Parts: sequence; structure tokens; C-alpha cells
Amino acid sequence: MMHKYKISEAKNCLVDKHIAFIGDSRIRQLFYSFVKIINPQFKEEGNKHENIPFEDRIASVKVDFLWHPEVNGSMKQCIKVWTEDSAAKPHVIVAGAATWSIKIHNGSNEALSQYKMNITSIAPLLEKLAKTSDVYWVLQDPVYEDLLSENRKMITNEKIDAYNEAAVSILNSSTRNSKSNVKMFSVSKLIAQETIMESLDGLHLPESSRETSAMILMNVYCNKILKPVDGSCCQPRPPLTLIQKLAACFFTLSIIGYLIFYIIHRNAHRKNKPCADLESGEEKKNIINTSVSPLEILLQSLCKLGLIMAYFYMCDRANLFMKENKFYTHSTFFIPIIYILVLGVFYNENTKETKVLNREQTDEWKGWMQLVILIYHISGASTFLPVYMHIRVLVAAYLFQTGYGHFSYFWIKGDFGIHRVCQVLFRLNFLVVVLCIVMDRPYQFYYFVPLVTVWFMIIYVTLALWPQIIQKKANGSCFWHFGLLLKLALLLLCICFLAYSQGAFEKIFSLWPLSKCFELKGNVYEWWFRWRLDRYVVFHGMLFAFIYLALQKRQILSEGKGEPLFSNKISNVLLFISVVSFLTYSIWASSCKNKAECNELHPSVSVVQILAFILIRNIPGYARSVYSSFFAWFGKISLELFICQYHIWLAADTRGILVLIPGNPMLNIIVSTFIFVCVAHEISQITNDLAQIIIPKDNASLLKRQ
Repeated sequence: MMHKYKISEAKNCLVDKHIAFIGDSRIRQLFYSFVKIINPQFKEEGNKHENIPFEDRIASVKVDFLWHPEVNGSMKQCIKVWTEDSAAKPHVIVAGAATWSIKIHNGSNEALSQYKMNITSIAPLLEKLAKTSDVYWVLQDPVYEDLLSENRKMITNEKIDAYNEAAVSILNSSTRNSKSNVKMFSVSKLIAQETIMESLDGLHLPESSRETSAMILMNVYCNKILKPVDGSCCQPRPPLTLIQKLAACFFTLSIIGYLIFYIIHRNAHRKNKPCADLESGEEKKNIINTSVSPLEILLQSLCKLGLIMAYFYMCDRANLFMKENKFYTHSTFFIPIIYILVLGVFYNENTKETKVLNREQTDEWKGWMQLVILIYHISGASTFLPVYMHIRVLVAAYLFQTGYGHFSYFWIKGDFGIHRVCQVLFRLNFLVVVLCIVMDRPYQFYYFVPLVTVWFMIIYVTLALWPQIIQKKANGSCFWHFGLLLKLALLLLCICFLAYSQGAFEKIFSLWPLSKCFELKGNVYEWWFRWRLDRYVVFHGMLFAFIYLALQKRQILSEGKGEPLFSNKISNVLLFISVVSFLTYSIWASSCKNKAECNELHPSVSVVQILAFILIRNIPGYARSVYSSFFAWFGKISLELFICQYHIWLAADTRGILVLIPGNPMLNIIVSTFIFVCVAHEISQITNDLAQIIIPKDNASLLKRQ
């Protein structure tokens, strides 16, 4: 992965540095492209066959091009001066030359022999410089022979390959007892193999290719200094923190503990087998049912989790696998969308109940939204504004379901016990907390989990505080309904205050220990931005749940199988309004000028799109009676899919794509996706098992099972 350095980043990396480019016209082109990263206004002018200086006095960056088109005594003398005068020695040296030697000597074998002798004499000097400076020898790019002028026809790819082989063999063997410190810069040659046919003269690379080579050179030097997340090349593996080491020890002990437990349990089972064979069928069944103890489930879950976390670390921290940049095209986003929609429609089943937003339907809703979001992330579609705005609605819809689901539970069940709170918090945060430890990432990095966690606590506090108003207590009473609406109005008032008072919001979440959870890069701005982006949608979900349950209680809705939700006339009107609203939003999102403008309006208008979808999905009785089991299956593990994608499907913390199988993108995406989905499903099972053990509903029953 290549990080695209901004001007400020490049200057920050190269402050007080001296970079020297020494060579022929190709090196001069690389010099110009490199300097333009620091100063895009720098012009290519002056005598081509002379030295060209560049200096940025503000950042104290000095970049020189030294005209030495041949590897000869002149180049050797220039390099020798640097070895003798440490004050003049550059921090980075980029050298290379060959085509002039081929041209001047008409491609003769004697010229190649002389080149080998000259580079042999220069190699020890470069090696000496490489001990304290970064020295890169640029291998020669291929040429496009059909475009070469008559006076360059002798510069053939065969000759260039011979000169490259000579440079590599001599420079790599310049030290007898250790590996050479002079780095071979071969990427320009690889780029030229694909783009040289676009050259204007057959010798020099097109501008876009030169810019790419220069940016890679910047990555090679600066990535180890600035450590950008999306620059996976040339960075050393980050050192293990103390917490990561402790986590590795814990999971290792868990794996060893489970293996010991399994061996002991298996031996005991073999000894008891003759006795067990004498028992009746019913007794044997009871023995089997009680054979799995909570301790075994705990050890087994931790063992599997340890192996999975090792895979996470290898994929996104250990530099074991390659990563690649995302390149958005409409086809990479829309074709997979069409494919999964066809699959989803194919797997249709009847729902167990036909209520609005029944469990199968909400799982289906979460499932297809999650799949669309995954395709959005891997295709890099955030650069296309209309797609970005529609994905923002999908994220808002998840939060809408958070408000709807938790409000409905507390309103109907009236269960404000600590067990419910602990179960929800554990299921939401378990995987993220483990990843924060194993992957050395802040909690706020997985922004969606903090978001749904905080909103769950807000919903809980709003409804649990005195007076606790639940459905049984209200029982159709307007007074209690008014009291609940007053609570919701106060909640809306608090949301508005925090949304428009960034200072107050940051003061609250900058207090210890909240600051440890919600700070990212030393401040809580990112958290404020994320929270503010969908600030009203959870409230809308709560309000929708209240209105829906009130209408349901008064039997105003027709939720029987095959029945429209309202009378035919009202249903048709609502469907028409919903479709128009749906299309209107899409037109607005497509015409929006920039993200800042869109994001400002999004919190107020996203609910229209969400309500339109709910009505379209639920008003027709036949639509409410079926669901897609394909989407519902993914919906049950949607949280795990969202979190796991960060490290084992995408890479470099979602900035790139994980490459398990280089050179075959289609096979790579199939294999990595299969592993990713399997891991997410397994983690969902592990989380459920551990939740039952760590936060049991009935402690007495747990002790009895043990």
C-alpha cells in the first residue's frame, strides 16, 4: 500500500534533510516529480545538462539534482567527496545511469565492460555512504523501441537488462560478510513495463508513472518515520506492548489448559464407557447432556478465541501478508450489490409472525445493510458522494433499530435489572475490548460500538429514571403516555444542546475515565463528529416504537397474514408517499455538492428514508409475511462482520485490502471473504457462550450445573 503524501506531511518528514539525485535525464525526471510533492509549483526549466538545486527555506529541505549521465570518474569523484566531508553528505542519495553509455558507445560490449569496472570502483563508496545515509540505486527502465529516435535505436531492452544485471550483481556483492546496505530501487522499472508504451519518445516515462515512482520513493523513506496507517510498505512491525504480551500469555495458557482438560476428560470418558454401556437409553441421554460443563465451554471458547486473535494479528500487524490500495469504480460496487440482492431474493421463507419489524425481518434488514456496507468499504466507494450518502442512511438505520429495539424491550418487559444491562454491554463490547488489547487500538477506533453502547445507556437511563413508565403501568392511560412523551422531549432537548455545544460535549467526554474510551489521537473531536452525525435517529427509533406499540395496543393496525397494515385507501396513499420520499432523497443525495453540506442535513432527513423503507416493507401483507433467510443469517452476525472487517478482510485499519493470495484478485477475495465470514460466525458463537457463563441469569443454576 502506498500512502499519498500531502505537502505538509512531506515537509514534516524531510525537515532539515538533504536529498541528492545523481544521474541522467531519467533521474532528473524522478527528481522533478519528487520535488513537486514538496512544492507543486516548482517548474521544469533551465539547462537540462547541468545541476539543478531546490531549497525550501521554511522547512529547511534541500534537494539537488547532479548531472552525471554516465557511471565514470566524474560520478565517482562526486560520491567520494561525500565520503570525505560528512557536513556535505546528503541524508538520501538516489543514483542511476546507463542509457548514455549505451548511446555514446553505440551499444558496444566494450562499453558494458567499462560500465562494470566503473560501478565496481564506485560500489565501496556507496556502501560506505549507506552505513549512515539512505542510498538507492535506480535500475534502468525498459524502453519502447518502436518510438525511439534514430540516434537512440541502439538503446534496446536487451542492453538495458544486461546493464541492470551488472549493477545488481556488483552492488549486492560489494560486501563480503554481510548484506549490502545499498537498496535497489526497481519499482520504476516495474511501472515502466506497464506504461512505457504511453511515452512520448520511447525513453522517458509518462508523467503519471514518474509521479507514482516519486511517491513510492517518498514512502520508502518517510513511512518508517511518520508511520502512516495506509502506507504498509517499508514499515517495521510495531513492537509488542506489555498488554499484548500479557494477552498472548493468557491465550497460550488457555489453549494449553483446554488441551489438558480435553485429554483428562477423554481418558475419564474411556474408563467410564463400559459402565455407561450398561445404562438404559434414557440414562445415557442424561449423561451426554450433562457431560459438557461450563468450565469446558469456557476453556474451549478461550482456546478458539486465542487462535482467532492470532490470525487477526498475523493479518494486520505482523507484516506477514501483503495489503493493497482500494481503487473505486462503479462496477466494483454495483455488480456485487446486484449479485447479493439476487441471492437474497432467491432464499425466501415465510416468517413465523407477521408483525411489523418482526425478528426475522429485522435480522434480514441488518443483513442486507451489512453486506452493502461491506461492499462499500472494500470497493472504496466513499469517494463517490451519492453512494456515501446512502450508506450514511444505512448506518442511521442501525441506530434507529437500536432505539426501536431497546425501547420496545423496556416498554413491554419492564426489566431494568442489572443482568439485562450487563448482558447487552458484554455482547456489544466483548470483541472490541479484546481487539483493543490484541491489536493495540483505542476503543474509539471501532466507532460504531461506542456509539451503540452510549445510546443503549442513554435509552436505559431515560426509561429507568423515576418515574418508570412501562406498558403495564400506562395501560392506555393518557396521563402516563404524556409523562413518557415528556421524558422523550427532555431527551431531545439534551441531544440538541450537546449537538450545538461542542465545548460542553468535549468537557463531558474529556473527563477521566471517559476520556480513555472516547479520545482518538488525543482529543474527542472524532467522537463528537460521529455522535452528532446521527444524533436524532435513535430518538426517532424510540418515538416510532412508542407510536407503533400504542397503535398496536388499540388494535388500529391489521397485522394478520396477507392483510395490508391499514385500510386499502390509506395503505395506497402511504405507499405512494413512501416511494416518492425514497426517490426524492436519492435525487437530493445525488445532487449534493460536498460531504460537509450533506452531513449537515443528514441528521434531519435520514429518518424520512428509514420510515419510507419500513412502510414499503410492512404495509403490504404479502411483503410482511416473507423474509430472506440469506440476509437474516448475515444479520445475526452483523456486529461481528462490521468489527472483523477492520483487520481480516480489509487491512491497515480499513485503508486497504488484505492480500492472502497475491497475483489473483478474484481468488484472493473469495478465500479471504470465506475465512472472514467463518471467523465472524465463530466469534458470535463464542460471545454468546461466554455471555451465558460470565453473566449468568441465575447464579444458583450455574453452581448446580457445575
